[in-house]
Amino acid sequence: MNLMVNPLQPVTRTLSIPGDKSISHRSVILGAIANGITSIDNFLPGQDCWSTVRCIRQLGVEITELAPNRLQVHGCSLDGLKEPDDYLDVGNSGTTMRLLAGVLAGQEFLSILTGDHTIRRRPMARIAEPLRQMGAQVWGRGNGRFAPLAIKGGHLRAIDYLTPVASAQIKSAVLLAGLYGQGVTSVTEPALSRDHTEKMLAAFGANIKIEGLTTSIGPGPLTAQPITVPGDISSAAFFLVAGAIVPGSCLTISKVGLNPTRTGILDVLREMGADITITNQSLTSGEPMGDITVSGHGLKGVSIGGSLIPRLIDEIPVLAVAAAAAEGTTIIRDATELKVKESNRLQAIATELRRFGVSIDETEDGLIIKGGRNYEGAVCESYHDHRIAMACALMGLVANGPTIVHGAECIDISFPGFESTLASLYE
Repeated sequence: MNLMVNPLQPVTRTLSIPGDKSISHRSVILGAIANGITSIDNFLPGQDCWSTVRCIRQLGVEITELAPNRLQVHGCSLDGLKEPDDYLDVGNSGTTMRLLAGVLAGQEFLSILTGDHTIRRRPMARIAEPLRQMGAQVWGRGNGRFAPLAIKGGHLRAIDYLTPVASAQIKSAVLLAGLYGQGVTSVTEPALSRDHTEKMLAAFGANIKIEGLTTSIGPGPLTAQPITVPGDISSAAFFLVAGAIVPGSCLTISKVGLNPTRTGILDVLREMGADITITNQSLTSGEPMGDITVSGHGLKGVSIGGSLIPRLIDEIPVLAVAAAAAEGTTIIRDATELKVKESNRLQAIATELRRFGVSIDETEDGLIIKGGRNYEGAVCESYHDHRIAMACALMGLVANGPTIVHGAECIDISFPGFESTLASLYE
């Protein structure tokens, strides 16, 4: 599918966006191993989250679809999963692969996790190694470095694990395995990554403790809880940037998740000069939520790096678009992790923004972007990466003439309805 985008005139709108992808994944996984029925409202009906649903069903868990964004997960307890009779195909979802690996490490049966061609290129040794230390048997291609992964677990021992990078997926895999460990398992990160797993585990009654950058968990049952999924701030980011880069615009995105481990995008846009206000704040299932209003009056270049990166790792492609529209130079560093996402996002965003005439250099761990120029519309490639596709579409809002994004169907992985939401800005 090709997506065409034209320059956008100043606009004032209130928008809603789909449920948070990270929380949707976790609600299904924790619901599956809890006691009781977990009701999930505002579930994200995107391809990645349906991959999690499909895999959980293959493990013998009943999931009832009340509506595309409303599910009931009939939990079977920690020890009630069944050996699947086929491969567990996670599609394009790294979250499904890595979090399920943690749960499967606690099962005595054999499971095989695989996915599409991009998943089979992404590094898996980072979860295989701690799971092996806990006593699970994990095999994979390249000496266990790549999927498909075969896992046979059970009888796990507790470990104290220092993650090599700040990664919510690594942390979550070890914590979920820790539910099955003998003793208290702890995970320490070099910097704080998103903490949705910890919040949801606590809500489900897990024996979990957080001290600084260390999270500890002991074995024990989980109790099903109702979950209302807030809007995904990583999806909202594209329209937050739209409001910031189109002069004279004012966009409000309602009911967005405001977890502090995910709000780095707001900090950076404020530093760049965007006017951001948050109203109607509340809590849902332990997660803060509110309405975000943004308007731009001329952005300036900034430096982005260090401990801020884990709080906005998924938003860097669209922040590169904001940097291109800003006056001055923006430097993004410490973002090597972007090289092993659905695509090499550093390389992809540099290549595609150059098509518009953006002055952008790729460094070993980031990007240097010289903004403030007049740009021309371009024909872009998505690399089958939803965030690259949406970033290219956003760049088209401030370019002269039409922009076409090839392969835009991948956007449904995280943001079904993106095209119609974008089209509403022109009405």
